[in-house]
Amino acid sequence: MSTRLRSLAVQWTVIVPLLAVVLLGLTWGRDLPSPLVALVTAVLAGSVLAAVHHAEVVAHRVGEPYGSLVLAIAVTIIEVALIVTLMADGGPKSATLARDTVFAAVMITCNGVVGLSLLVASLRHGTAVFNPEGTGAALATVATLSTLSLVLPTFTTSAPGPEFSGVQLTFAAVTSLILYGLFVTTQTVRHRDYFLPVTRRGEVITADDHAAKPSARTAWISLGLLGLALVGVVGLAKGVSPAIEAGVQAAGLHHAVVGVIIALLVLLPETIAALRSARRDHVQTSLNLALGSAMASIGLTIPAVALATLWLPGPLVLGLGSTHMLLLALTVVVSSLTVAPGRATLLQGGVHLVLFAAYLELAINP
Repeated sequence: MSTRLRSLAVQWTVIVPLLAVVLLGLTWGRDLPSPLVALVTAVLAGSVLAAVHHAEVVAHRVGEPYGSLVLAIAVTIIEVALIVTLMADGGPKSATLARDTVFAAVMITCNGVVGLSLLVASLRHGTAVFNPEGTGAALATVATLSTLSLVLPTFTTSAPGPEFSGVQLTFAAVTSLILYGLFVTTQTVRHRDYFLPVTRRGEVITADDHAAKPSARTAWISLGLLGLALVGVVGLAKGVSPAIEAGVQAAGLHHAVVGVIIALLVLLPETIAALRSARRDHVQTSLNLALGSAMASIGLTIPAVALATLWLPGPLVLGLGSTHMLLLALTVVVSSLTVAPGRATLLQGGVHLVLFAAYLELAINP
């Protein structure tokens, strides 16, 4: 029976990504009636679960930290494509789209995903154990990228408003790519052991379990299906965004809530994968996913939108307001205190989740 159920699961995870891409092609750019919105939402949820399945297959084949890196980069590349596509549509709201999306990704991953992972690991295993060297390096990179790209534009004077001048934007784009490249090299080549899960005695776990690794052919198929599933997740999220906007407007909420909801949908595969790793006491993998996603979101989005400004009309507003800068600063301080000991309890998980709840509250009631 277990073999049959596994076979059905595999078939299901193959069909749903293909269905998502077909449905995306049929619904792209169209106003969807309520029954079709319900269908798209159901397929979207299935695509999220399929993406997590295929990401885990690839991760099991290539090992950590490559597995979490594959999922983070794949999601971010598709997210960047979505941002540029929406910016190309024009309109006054597109000026702050990149800033709002990147900041939402940072808050969701650094507080929401990290908080949930620490909470799950602490409830199940007493304390959450991870490697402070690797996690600290990732956090320092995220903090630097966030400050250079989202805080400095508020204080520069070369361009009016919270914007970079052309030279400043080029500098931010180049340094984002350099820092992200340095981090990936450190994570996968120079100090790979810093980003591997550790035991409670501090020993590095070099293998996830004793199960046989999938074949290279299976891993390549899962990698292709992972791409299809993520295209479906992001594309269908955009498709249901008008319905989300209508619901947000009907509820009298601020328009920024729409961006938060879409960001939550896009980052859902990484969130589920991180929680599964936390349940297995591989908290380092969860933190790799969370901080790696935040880093990739900034390191790839800023250069992409900088290049897109060559042909896109309108300004590019990157600078955060005072409230969001305060939240970002508090997140960096709290995260540093969480990372330093190399272990965390329910308290640290709760603190991060409170910060995430504060971000959501301020999005609803700015």
